Amino acid sequence: MAYNFINTDDASPESLTDLCLTCVSQNLECFCVKRPDGSLCFREAVLFPQELADQLLAKMATEGLLNDSTVGVFRNCEYLRLRRACIRTARISAEAFQKALCPHRLLELDASRVNADLTIPDILQGLATNRHCQKSLQRLFLTGLTMSSLEEPIWYRFSSLQGLRSLSLANVDFYHSGLVDVCSLPRLESLDLSNTSITNLTPLLGLKERLRSLTLYQIKRLEMSTSQILEILGQFNVLQHLDISDDKQFTSDVARQLLEQTGILPALISLDVSGRKQVTDAAVKAFVDERPGMAFVGLLATDAGFSDFLSGEGNLKVAGEANETQICEALRRYSEREGFVREALFHLFSLTHVMEKPRHDILKLVVVGMKNHPATLNVQLAGSACVFNLTKQDLAAGMPVRLLSTVTQLLLEAMKTFPNHQQLQKNCLLSLCSDRILQEVPFNRFEAAKLVMQWLCNHEDQNMQRMAVAIISILAAKVDFYISDIKMFRPLGSSTDLSQSAFNHLQCRWLITGG
Repeated sequence: MAYNFINTDDASPESLTDLCLTCVSQNLECFCVKRPDGSLCFREAVLFPQELADQLLAKMATEGLLNDSTVGVFRNCEYLRLRRACIRTARISAEAFQKALCPHRLLELDASRVNADLTIPDILQGLATNRHCQKSLQRLFLTGLTMSSLEEPIWYRFSSLQGLRSLSLANVDFYHSGLVDVCSLPRLESLDLSNTSITNLTPLLGLKERLRSLTLYQIKRLEMSTSQILEILGQFNVLQHLDISDDKQFTSDVARQLLEQTGILPALISLDVSGRKQVTDAAVKAFVDERPGMAFVGLLATDAGFSDFLSGEGNLKVAGEANETQICEALRRYSEREGFVREALFHLFSLTHVMEKPRHDILKLVVVGMKNHPATLNVQLAGSACVFNLTKQDLAAGMPVRLLSTVTQLLLEAMKTFPNHQQLQKNCLLSLCSDRILQEVPFNRFEAAKLVMQWLCNHEDQNMQRMAVAIISILAAKVDFYISDIKMFRPLGSSTDLSQSAFNHLQCRWLITGG
């Protein structure tokens, strides 16, 4: 789901609306009183414009502020009316969800990756309590949720949401019986079954007259032959978007055979076969030529995409690895797919070596990939390497401060998450060793000083130690805390002379600056 209130121009100040939403969400208790159950309620009945209520909820979810207490402000449907509700990654219970969100006449609900206490049956049960919602809800995103529940009444099914047009069940333990239920929805046009446990696609034939978009990325347990799969897909004459990509690179030849079939999927304008082997430029060109309306082809981690026809520069967009345009398209489209982000960043790194002008557009794509996969070493390793190439020397001077602030915090998070990975630590230190970043960019300098000191205590690479000392020298003048705070990080035992020197230097610097 996209929310227009988010300012994507990092070179401009934040919008007044966004600043106000941040202020309200971060200081919610100042405007509220607590109900007997601990949930919050605004002291005064303030009428929010409908779109602003949606934006406030999304802001609270994005910043990790949405919980059983704070979500209580949305219980008053008369003053805060929700239509497009985003609670991604929130930590709320089934009871709080039902009380605060289910009474609204929702058009969209994005509950992707909420905490495990809120299951899919809980959501369906809650939505079933609102007869208006059963008809009005059009888009439902349940990515990464669990189907398990202590009690799962038989009548709490997807088919009760008769108005549903778009449904995402990516990364859900979703099976054949559930698919039969979903495929009975009378208005469903878009379905994402990525990384689910379905074994048979036959129930999809119930949607063949109206399905416009079908995503089957990394279907790991499918028990059908290639010919059986193509026989099913061949009946979708109105399908416009098909994704059968797979970053696990299985040996299935379904992509090759699909491209070789003439007349199949006549309305298709978007085809994603990234990660599939046995795909060639000639086969892709023949497929596209037969469908002049094609607008996108996904070819990352395949053997295709290297001909001029598939450069991605024209009307046909291509996600691949052959050039900068293709790689950037891959980072945009696959930002939540760990394997493809890693692959795209790997190819991007080789291009960033020779970039001579600031490219904040590319740096923003790297930031999104790193932010979406903070615990994936290969993503953080490739991302931090790209960050260094994109911000080294004079390139940082041409980058927006807000963007540099975001990327610096991501580097610090990577250092905390992988403290023992020497190359990752080096990548982050190399990026931090920038006058522009250290002097002008806002970030948690206290946290940075601790991380760099910890690195000094544990490593004996003298070149890197000298650079770390330089970083700390600048940080010391900008951090206001006491000498006792750094004694925790005094090198113990067999620390190097340079580590002790760095400690002494930092200690003197803090004394001089009045720390």
